[in-house]
Amino acid sequence: MNLNQEQIKRYTRHILLPEIGVEGQKKLLAAKVLVVGAGGLGCPISLYLAAAGVGTIGLVDFDTVDASNLQRQILFTTEDVGKPKVEVAAKRLKALNPDVTVNTYQVALKSDNIMDILKNYDMIIDGTDNFPTRYLTNDAAALQGKPNIYGSIFRFDGQVTVFKTPEGPCYRCLYPEPPPPGEVPSCAEGGVMGAMVGTIGAIQATEAIKLITGAGTPAIGKFVIYNSLDMQFRNLKLRKDPSCPLCGKNPTIKELIDYEQFCGMKVEDTQTKETAMKKDEIDALGLKVKMDEKQDFVLVDVREQNEYDMARIPGSVLVPLSQLPNQFHELDKYKGKEIVVHCKSGMRSQKAIAFLKQQGFDHLVNMAGGILGWSDQVDPSVPKY
Repeated sequence: MNLNQEQIKRYTRHILLPEIGVEGQKKLLAAKVLVVGAGGLGCPISLYLAAAGVGTIGLVDFDTVDASNLQRQILFTTEDVGKPKVEVAAKRLKALNPDVTVNTYQVALKSDNIMDILKNYDMIIDGTDNFPTRYLTNDAAALQGKPNIYGSIFRFDGQVTVFKTPEGPCYRCLYPEPPPPGEVPSCAEGGVMGAMVGTIGAIQATEAIKLITGAGTPAIGKFVIYNSLDMQFRNLKLRKDPSCPLCGKNPTIKELIDYEQFCGMKVEDTQTKETAMKKDEIDALGLKVKMDEKQDFVLVDVREQNEYDMARIPGSVLVPLSQLPNQFHELDKYKGKEIVVHCKSGMRSQKAIAFLKQQGFDHLVNMAGGILGWSDQVDPSVPKY
């Protein structure tokens, strides 16, 4: 394959680099990269891959554009709200570079579909924000012997590395077990600085280009941590775990598993869940009934102050989960009452209840669905974030 005049003009700045040159640009045009997630990381990743001339880009995302995405997901505009992310993204990428073929997969990646999708690509770039999909992409990439370029972001911090077996470690070497559900807050709960997401996504795209062209040294075995507030990068050595069940000396993982179950996020029995809710949980409509009937209870909000400032349920008492160990005595006066605890979606409130039980509190009720449920079911004027 020879580059035509238009391609030479478009990719001149690459071709001038001795580490890339004409042959490297040809490799980019022939490359096939699967990007998982068209969100905060997936947007800059796919934009830079398309601009670089990566010939085939696969985009996986089942979601639609939401107004809250626009602060950091730079492929989308206000007019795109409600549209499928992969459809909008594909249109933008093709407009940026007609050389690029964009394959879209508006599906949730699962054990029963990822292997068929990934087999058509040279590598995978992980732009996801949940643990089941991270373990899924890691295992699938390792089983197919393909690089997995990992990135994650939270608040003002980001992380990047390249998992590539057998040369280096995999995600399970770094995190052998997932954290308990709700232990690590999501960006939807903790927030994230939009511009910092672009930095991490650009680094992931850079690693992909290096792997494709052979330029430089990829971040295999190197764990890069970025703190945007202090403008500080740290490089940590990431070693292969000899006992890793996936890439160690005696691997036991030979096929994909149920990753939602592995991460403790799968509800096995809907009836059991409903029974539990009747016992020590309440939803937004149930809380509204309590309020209307003027029942004797107190509503405790365990979100952070900035969340409370954006949206609140009338009459709630704010005691942030992060401050609960130091401030739980403020609730001593309510020990004789029923205490309904709520957060954004119902996860942090469960942790708060577990802590309060250890301190001798009784009559604790979790508000399932949190303030998002209140906005959906009771008062749409309460902002959703």
